[in-house]
Amino acid sequence: MNTEIPEPIRAANVNEWSDQVDVVVVGLGIAGGCAAVEAASKGGRVLVLERAAVAGGTSAMAGGHFYLGGGTAVQEATGHPDTAEEMEKYLTAVSMEPEPEKIRAYCADSVEHFDWLEALGFEFERSFYPDKAVIQPETQGLMYTGNEQVWPFDELAVPAPRGHKVPVPGDTGGASLVVDLVVKRLESVGVEVRFQAGARRLVCDEDGRVVGVEWKSLESSGFIRAESVVIAAGGFVMNPEMVREHVPRLAEKPYTLGSTYDDGLGIRLGLGAGAQAKHMDQCFVTAPVYPPVEHLTGIIVNVNGERFVDEGSYHSRTSEFVMEQPDSKAFLIVDEAHLQQTDFALVPFIDGWETVAEMEQALGIVEGNLQRTLDRYNDFASRGEDPDLHKKAKYLAPQHSGPWAAFDLSLGKASYAGFTLGGLATSVDGEVLRPDGSPIAGLYAAGACAANLAQDGKGYASGTQLGEGSYFGRRAGRHAAEKAKAG
Repeated sequence: MNTEIPEPIRAANVNEWSDQVDVVVVGLGIAGGCAAVEAASKGGRVLVLERAAVAGGTSAMAGGHFYLGGGTAVQEATGHPDTAEEMEKYLTAVSMEPEPEKIRAYCADSVEHFDWLEALGFEFERSFYPDKAVIQPETQGLMYTGNEQVWPFDELAVPAPRGHKVPVPGDTGGASLVVDLVVKRLESVGVEVRFQAGARRLVCDEDGRVVGVEWKSLESSGFIRAESVVIAAGGFVMNPEMVREHVPRLAEKPYTLGSTYDDGLGIRLGLGAGAQAKHMDQCFVTAPVYPPVEHLTGIIVNVNGERFVDEGSYHSRTSEFVMEQPDSKAFLIVDEAHLQQTDFALVPFIDGWETVAEMEQALGIVEGNLQRTLDRYNDFASRGEDPDLHKKAKYLAPQHSGPWAAFDLSLGKASYAGFTLGGLATSVDGEVLRPDGSPIAGLYAAGACAANLAQDGKGYASGTQLGEGSYFGRRAGRHAAEKAKAG
């Protein structure tokens, strides 16, 4: 693994093409699979290259949330009205650098995309999980998976739950059901998938248009001539050199979440063709402090004894704020009345103390600071208020029943895990863009190697990557096939 950017091969130097197709898709995760299905549905001759021996990539490791809204059948069935307009307001508010055209399209088409996913051969359960969790404990079809109910976003857009979960129990692997169904659809329409075959370099003509790809498998190699190439080869979290270069905080201590092939090759292929990359310094990092929900009634403080985040926030938002604190240290403080368990696997229990003064000394907090913070919080919480961070009343409760417990959210103590969010700049139709905003003819990108809605950890919501990967993968495949037919 390295940071080398593969230089494209000139088409004039290719002596023989092993294949000629309309669209070649690099990668068979959720984005690449949906791109291939859509390209084939538009009459394109499609070939898929997948480096692994099976389909799925990192997508198949995900729990199975798709961030969808605007009035899906699950939202309607569970009594949670939503509109594309409110969904658009929310996604715009949480985006670091909003791309209005993409957000508007994603929201306007969200119900249609929901229906398209179900037409693959499964159904999201028409049920709602009302509590706060990282993922639904069973197969409930809907849950709040972002910061829709967190200030200031709850004032900027009407909150609605949009985390639609594939009906597979468990924390991981739920999305593999969808990937399997996508692969079956590809088989049914005759799309060739070449496993254990990876792209090595792009092929460009004298004008810089991408006209194919060099590929290699264990048995053979060659050059595929294509009207369009769709890169859907994942992020770069498993490339230590790229992580150190672009996201050093992710290189320090967190566990990486990804497949072996999340090595940034797709991004580097695009850069070699003259593409712009965006948000390369951003990542998703998390060590959830919930469930149990009761612990969110406590306070999260830094080494100065100060609160800095609404404890009821989505777990990656809380974690990103922790990363910004002095020495990336923070503690969750809960009193005996609200302490539910101490055997957290991700956020370790430190100890319990009879007095706040003893706790301050043990945690290295300046004497009196934590006591002042706790007194102020308790005073307002007793009235159902939080003027400092606007935590919702359902997560407010005075923490005045000693002894007090502390959990360690500090980087290096809590078990943080994460993945990269940066990728190639693209148009709403997945066209890869140069730094000046012009599209690179013949080149598309989708999924974790493209920069779309998932821009930073503070604004992330579970289901964003599967949602945008599948949706923008479809758009890229459709646009690529239509261009091929027109050209």
